[in-house]
Amino acid sequence: MTTPSQVPAGATIKDVAARAGVSPMTVSRVINNKPGVGQDTREKVEQAIAELSYTPNQAARRLVTSSEVLIGVIYSNPSAAFMSEFLTGVFEEASNRGVRLVLMRFAAGDVPTSEQLERFIGSGLSGLVLAPPLGESLAVNAVLAKYDLPVTAVGAYDVPNATCVRIDDAAAAFEMTQHLLDLGHRRLGFVLGSPNQAASARRMAGFHAAISGVEGVQVSLAQGDFSYASGLLAGELLLNVPTPPTAIFASSDDMAAAIVSVAHRRSLDVPGELSVVGFDDTTAAVTLWPELTTVHQPVRKLAAEALGIIVDKAQPNTSRQARPPRILEHSLIKRHSTAPIEQP
Repeated sequence: MTTPSQVPAGATIKDVAARAGVSPMTVSRVINNKPGVGQDTREKVEQAIAELSYTPNQAARRLVTSSEVLIGVIYSNPSAAFMSEFLTGVFEEASNRGVRLVLMRFAAGDVPTSEQLERFIGSGLSGLVLAPPLGESLAVNAVLAKYDLPVTAVGAYDVPNATCVRIDDAAAAFEMTQHLLDLGHRRLGFVLGSPNQAASARRMAGFHAAISGVEGVQVSLAQGDFSYASGLLAGELLLNVPTPPTAIFASSDDMAAAIVSVAHRRSLDVPGELSVVGFDDTTAAVTLWPELTTVHQPVRKLAAEALGIIVDKAQPNTSRQARPPRILEHSLIKRHSTAPIEQP
């Protein structure tokens, strides 16, 4: 029970926030009936307002209800090259659209807690962009389901209440595998991406679809997680088998670059003795020798598209329902890490 002595004279929005255990921005969103606040939190704020007899300052209220759009971006990706392209895309689109960004970064493999997510959303976000792999995190989506907040998930599949922005990973992997088959390779290695991303399974499915029905194909598999370190382990594993592959398809450029490093350490000629291909077409593909043949995934465009969708959804009287997936075009980039091979 609140006593008169516990009620500060001329209570401010900060007093309300402290009483409710939330941020001042969350209080502002409740006062102005904006989305992005859970029902439990809203009730706590309303109770604090009543207890403190708080009256909103009209000047501050006009500021909060201005047309400014604040977009949150959360990422936890092991590839610095991928994230460089991703962040460039969101920054450029934010500048073009005249919106503000707030970034939340976590170490690779880490997932934000419910408390961290709720504080972030409560800071006044108009929408949220999730970089892979967070778009498919069950823990993240369980929290987001409680909020009326537009969300886009880049590189993701079948995410409830979010618009997915991606390429056709299976088709892209099929085309790359077909390229290796056309060069005469029949001993193929494939390095899977992280098991917590649907794109990994789609790329593997495209690989298997391409080799299905082709006689004489021998396949060696290794598990990776899209990182350079996992590519080193996968390269050692694949090149240690009794009959090693003549070509290795890694599910990311970082892993492919690592495999090239392993091949060089073993004095294997790339591509004379071993062809290596990647996926993404990040800077990692062109900062090594030989430059990688890879799938071009337009990461910068994917990120910009995801941000643009959120900005559009944040406009007044616009539906916040998730839209059908937005699928952008990919392409095969042929460089110098692949070559034909004569089968014995």
